[in-house]
Amino acid sequence: MCASNTGQAAVLRSALRKIGYAALVVLVVTFGVSLMLSLAPGSVAETILGENATPENVALLNKELGYDRPFIVQYLDWLSHAVRGDLGVSPITHLPVTEAILQRLPVTLELAVLALVLSLVIAVPLAIVSAARAGSALDRGISAATSVFLSVPAFVAGPVLIYFFAVQLRVFPALGWVPIEDGLGANLAAAFLPALAAALVEIAAFHRVLRADLIGTLREDFVAAARAKGLSPSYVMFRHAFRPSSFSLLTISALSLARLIGGTIIVETLFVLPGIGQLIANAVLQRDVVTVQGVVAFIAVTFVVVNMIVDVSYGLIDPRLRRAPAARKIARGRSRTVKPVQKKELTA
Repeated sequence: MCASNTGQAAVLRSALRKIGYAALVVLVVTFGVSLMLSLAPGSVAETILGENATPENVALLNKELGYDRPFIVQYLDWLSHAVRGDLGVSPITHLPVTEAILQRLPVTLELAVLALVLSLVIAVPLAIVSAARAGSALDRGISAATSVFLSVPAFVAGPVLIYFFAVQLRVFPALGWVPIEDGLGANLAAAFLPALAAALVEIAAFHRVLRADLIGTLREDFVAAARAKGLSPSYVMFRHAFRPSSFSLLTISALSLARLIGGTIIVETLFVLPGIGQLIANAVLQRDVVTVQGVVAFIAVTFVVVNMIVDVSYGLIDPRLRRAPAARKIARGRSRTVKPVQKKELTA
């Protein structure tokens, strides 16, 4: 009973510590972004009034919007509303930031999920082939190709993909977005090129991580024992080697999804997609501090929540990780009860 209570207390402390870290991350990120934007030249009042606005009119509008106050006062005022779920209203569009995020979230989420799926579908088979034939010419060729993917940024890959697949082959549309309500086929065709442009770097990262883990696992004793039993190489690879080698892949896949949700600014701007990336890009150009703060807070919360889900999922994949802490506690308890008995026996 005491051991159970101790275990529950440890789990509660761990959960509270992770929640505290998550809150600290969100606080630091939103504060840093807000501070950098406040130091940039220009203001939202100048954007609203236009280039011909007089300094007096700009100062008057800034006072009306509350931007004449010290930065720390503005940030704390926004934070006090944000913790209650109110991310503010954009002074440019007069639209609540939460509503603007929810309107554009489906585009960004579909793009991020599709990019992640493409990355895994391409990277996992390549990593398995490379690990099965490590050091061969095929392995070196695949590694060279993924190195090219890793070195090509999205703003370079995007125009190249547009040129070949949209201009030359005319397989996919070059720009624009088709909502899923207008047809699944047209929607996937419009999303494929931007998703592929965002996925190239992820393909290289997934391939390298999984290949290295698979090569290490294939050298373990339990894999050698499975091979000694006469099991086929494919069975050994997928049944014995792949699962214990997937922990790093799981971690970076989940974090990549969170990163793709918040890091599609270049792709969405390049392909003219109405997602969160384009929302924050326009907000920065317009000095719309409220929208920037709200979107950054949403992205930061998404990232830390995904990170916490990854931590929990480790125990679901490998039950040994759930049993290990309890086993260590039981072992320590047994050692404390056995040692005095042994000491008495030796004294006698």
